[in-house]
Amino acid sequence: MKFQSVLKTAASSLAVGTAFLAVPAFAQSTGSIDFEDNAIVVTGLRANGVEGIELPDTPKASQVLTSEQIQRARPGQTINDIINLVPGVSFQNNDPWGSSGGGFTIRGFGADRVSQTLDGLPLNDSGNYALYTNQQVDTEIIDNVNVNLGVTDVDSPTASASGGTVNLRTRVPGDDFGVFTTMSIGDVLSPGSYSDSLYTRAFGMIDTGDITGMGTKAFVSASYQRYGVPYNPYGMVDKTQLNARIYQELGGSGDFVSVAAHWNQNRNNFAGSEDVNDLLGYYDGEFSKRDRFTVYAKEAEAPYPCSVPAGQVYQGGGDPTQSERYDDRNGCGAPFYRRYNPSDTGNIRGSSRFTLADGLILTVDPSYQYVKANGGGPDDLREAFYTEGGVNYTGAFGGGYYFGRDLNGDGDMQDRVAGNDPSQTRTDRLGVIANLIWEINDDQRVRVAYTWDRARHRQTGQITYMLPNGEPSDVFAIDNPVLDLNGNEVNKRDRLSWAILHQVSGEYRGTFGDLTAKLGLRAPFFTRRLNQNCFTTSVSGFVDCPTPGQDLTAYMAANPNYAQPQSRVYKYDKLLPNVGFTYNFTPEASVFANYAKGLSVPGTDPLYDSLYLPDSDFARPVPETTDSFDLGVRYRRGRLTAQVAGWYTKYNNRLASSFDPNANNGDGATVYRNLGQVDKWGLDGSIAYSPTDNTLLYIFGSYNDSKIKDDILGGNCSQRDVDNSDNGCTVVGDQYYFLTGGKMESGSPNYSFGARGQVRFGGLELGAQVKRTGKRWLDDVNSTRIPAYTLVDLDVRYVIAEGPTGGDVALQLNLTNLFDEYYIGYFGGSTNGESFAQIGAPRAGSLSLSIGF
Repeated sequence: MKFQSVLKTAASSLAVGTAFLAVPAFAQSTGSIDFEDNAIVVTGLRANGVEGIELPDTPKASQVLTSEQIQRARPGQTINDIINLVPGVSFQNNDPWGSSGGGFTIRGFGADRVSQTLDGLPLNDSGNYALYTNQQVDTEIIDNVNVNLGVTDVDSPTASASGGTVNLRTRVPGDDFGVFTTMSIGDVLSPGSYSDSLYTRAFGMIDTGDITGMGTKAFVSASYQRYGVPYNPYGMVDKTQLNARIYQELGGSGDFVSVAAHWNQNRNNFAGSEDVNDLLGYYDGEFSKRDRFTVYAKEAEAPYPCSVPAGQVYQGGGDPTQSERYDDRNGCGAPFYRRYNPSDTGNIRGSSRFTLADGLILTVDPSYQYVKANGGGPDDLREAFYTEGGVNYTGAFGGGYYFGRDLNGDGDMQDRVAGNDPSQTRTDRLGVIANLIWEINDDQRVRVAYTWDRARHRQTGQITYMLPNGEPSDVFAIDNPVLDLNGNEVNKRDRLSWAILHQVSGEYRGTFGDLTAKLGLRAPFFTRRLNQNCFTTSVSGFVDCPTPGQDLTAYMAANPNYAQPQSRVYKYDKLLPNVGFTYNFTPEASVFANYAKGLSVPGTDPLYDSLYLPDSDFARPVPETTDSFDLGVRYRRGRLTAQVAGWYTKYNNRLASSFDPNANNGDGATVYRNLGQVDKWGLDGSIAYSPTDNTLLYIFGSYNDSKIKDDILGGNCSQRDVDNSDNGCTVVGDQYYFLTGGKMESGSPNYSFGARGQVRFGGLELGAQVKRTGKRWLDDVNSTRIPAYTLVDLDVRYVIAEGPTGGDVALQLNLTNLFDEYYIGYFGGSTNGESFAQIGAPRAGSLSLSIGF
């Protein structure tokens, strides 16, 4: 038996088994990988990089971290935290362990403008393009991650990737049988933290080796982690993940067929968030570390644990001891930290390569993914009817839920009963990426690609009841909904969407001496089919959802301005050129440049909001478009690699979003704003140097800036605006504007820089890294700036023993936020000063034992 640990040092093989094959490894789909095969080839030795930090020789500004760097991070950490080492990337983790989510930007573009893929499969939400960093694959199975800054591949199935791409590649199963396990334990090392925040995780992986004698090999892995949320006296994270891949070689030409599968189950409470202005109240030159765990004091005042008064508990019959009207349930369920954000996600990913003839290659990557998730909080269930025009109705009206029956069994219909109303989402997504590649000669290649992506996005809002201890009856309300008197579900939303992409693309690459040119063209055809089953009551997208089977004549007569349930189809298409070149001045030094046209199709929510207006060109949200330019230099020689790139992006119809948990009657809502034309520009750079075989010094940094061209229309002046002289209002009905013209976009840092150092003494490896993240504007009118912060992390690994079959027994210590910096975490920005954020992850330490054989 032979199995090499995924935590092997640079002096050893970088492979897990034989995870690094002599194939390219740094693009998204199999076709994109193969098309770049003479630009990026990894053979198990360092190529185009130093100690697991790679600089691909492409016209794009991109950087790669291989497993050599990835595995130095804390086991179980989200990959989005690990790539904070890449210039231009900024990630704020909601906890030290990686499974509570976080905020992510590249070059100032939010995660909904960055396409993240796993073996070519898109991981962003099909409706709003959000990225859930807490649901990423275990890092032990990641071969490498490639970050493209500002540009995507021509066959990518993304609907929104103006900010770049993050491409994860799964390891290939090893040739030999092997077993690898990791066991971790850790805790928050910050004064005042909650005692139940202990972190535990177990991971195991088995490689079958060649099980047929014909190159058939597979791996299967499983992990489980559990811990308390650092700033949450109640919340827990409970996560189970399964991964597998089977790989069949086809001859000796590099052809293969592979199928991989993934399943992730999260059961976690929200990390909690606060108004950024409240968090800034703790800042006076620096934040008080003592105060960070008392920020949620107003929530902590609620009884914990708590008990819902008997009259407010759903009985389904019986004799409660008292009958009371709704009184916030003694605080049960009200604190944000008691709310759940559960998810079940899974996917199956196929990949294949076939040589059809000499120089003619076909790649096909089919995929399927499934999502079941929700998020939300407590609310009251009204026993009464909703009355409109003298007629009684059941359903969701004006943010209230009406059931028309006795819910607590006290013989009347006058009460409000404690309940939970999360927003449910179920997604089934099918896709395929196919490439036909023709190698004209050794210096010229061309490919044509077809991409199909079809997502069925079902969004509902079933309501379930609350147990006497304040817990929901089921974290998935859809599995145990409360029914009205006619046996119908009451839904706060009810809509079915289809996101469909047909895309044809082509690309040419030719090498002419020291010049390599790439000419690409994407032709995406996006279709959004919307089916709204509720009445849209405002242009902000609020809805009333009567239960089915009722005569709605009186309701519609009383509300003639409401948009009735309807279906609508939106289509978007555009030709998107993508051209670039590299020129080698010397074998070591080169210059590269790239131009790409980008398209971001409006997400599901703003499209549904538009249904309030009669269908017309005016009512149809326009897509965002970008023109992006990169120009940089790259140097690679022996132990030294360096890259610096300047970039400029012109953005039209910039649609920004932020989450307000107080909107929509406390349920929370995503607020959208169109910033019009925005110009963005900046500079990224990095240097990696290995003075000896045992050392590494890596330095990186970036500068980002932006300029909103015009002031934003805020709305019409109300009487309250005039009375309080808000927004410069003097006359009711006048339009007012937010003074954003000439200002910088909110939510993203204006600079970041950092460094990492590594040194090895025999079996002992020491690593340290530091990153300074610059100031961020709270809003687009640039009224308030969020302070900069600095994080320092340490990692120590000691090889206790090297097994005779190539495996290791090793201990790894990870300390994050070493100096316990208190900082404001991610926030999405806002127009004029209102935004919510988590507090950044506190100091934490973990110890991991890994065994491989």
